[in-house]
Amino acid sequence: MTVALTSHFQGHGPSLTLIHGWGLNAGVWEELACALADDFQVCRVDLPGHGAAAHETRLGDLDTLADRLAATLPMAGSTLVGWSLGALVALQAAARHPQRVHRVILVAGTPRFVQAPDWPHAMALPVLDAFAQGLAAQYRVTLNRFLALQFHGLPDAQGALKTLRGRLLDGPPTPEALTEGLALLRNMDLRRTLATLPCPVHAVFGEYDTLVPAAAETAFKALRPALGTAVIKGAGHAPFLSRPARFEAVLRSFLHD
Repeated sequence: MTVALTSHFQGHGPSLTLIHGWGLNAGVWEELACALADDFQVCRVDLPGHGAAAHETRLGDLDTLADRLAATLPMAGSTLVGWSLGALVALQAAARHPQRVHRVILVAGTPRFVQAPDWPHAMALPVLDAFAQGLAAQYRVTLNRFLALQFHGLPDAQGALKTLRGRLLDGPPTPEALTEGLALLRNMDLRRTLATLPCPVHAVFGEYDTLVPAAAETAFKALRPALGTAVIKGAGHAPFLSRPARFEAVLRSFLHD
């Protein structure tokens, strides 16, 4: 029997499942989940080795993650919102369990995170490795820098940062989960999956995202012409943190396609 992921539910309505990125946890979605709970049953999952699931130690391979995510979803199905690494999990779950997935919304996520000759709008491998080494060696320092960049120039940035840091830094991921997550980011190529999924797919980019550049929008549409896209102005790699009101509006528009 496949074990469901550690999950946090709130609200009532159609199912909406939020999947966090590498090195973080379900707490990153808390404000968004509260904003949506009047209209949706929102499920925030903790990937293995992260947050409330840190006791599991290991993240696991992508197929297992996809199967465990599917086991978390209601029989009637759900919309998957995958941020960064969570985008890979969402795509794979939709491919392996199409009956459980109504649509996929990629948030600063991509089917391939590292550059290739035919995929230039992605991270150079040394950039990914440098960020990974910094996160592994000095998790708190590196994550603090990343979060500070997302809140730069926003009203009450210090207050918001303090709240989010407390939520995320108290439950750091396990070293094993960080290592396995990095391997997924380095090695997975789900471009064919993105092109062939039977459900609707949308993608949200941050204008200033250096990890998943907004310039990749054209390449996404070449793979899947019907893909709905939006670029959040002034946002970085976490547009739901840096431009929450605009992100929520875009997300709601995609949820009613």
